[in-house]
Amino acid sequence: QVQPVESGGGLVQAGGSLTPSCADSGIIFSINVTAWYRQAPGQQRELVAGIINSDSTRYVDSVKGRFTISRDNARNMTYLQMNNLKPEDTAVYYCNVEVPFGKGFYDYWGQGIQVTVSS
Repeated sequence: QVQPVESGGGLVQAGGSLTPSCADSGIIFSINVTAWYRQAPGQQRELVAGIINSDSTRYVDSVKGRFTISRDNARNMTYLQMNNLKPEDTAVYYCNVEVPFGKGFYDYWGQGIQVTVSS
């Protein structure tokens, strides 16, 4: 089954940085949106950042000014630059790719990577 592949998670101290990446070269359809979601234990999955048509970006308030999402269409890669990480950023991070499907959309999901921020 085709799915995005995430890499670049890990353990970092508070105030540190990580840049997870998402490869979606197996998805042959035109991509509308690529995004990063996260899910902490006992909590619902939430949208962290999204990039629409490789241009417009959106962020959850808690990461604004610290995280930057970017897209390299030539390499079919999406990156999430995470700076000044906080313990509350600890979660499994998932890459999401949305493509048009019929009159709606179809979502591809990666398997997720663990990001742990120690205090």
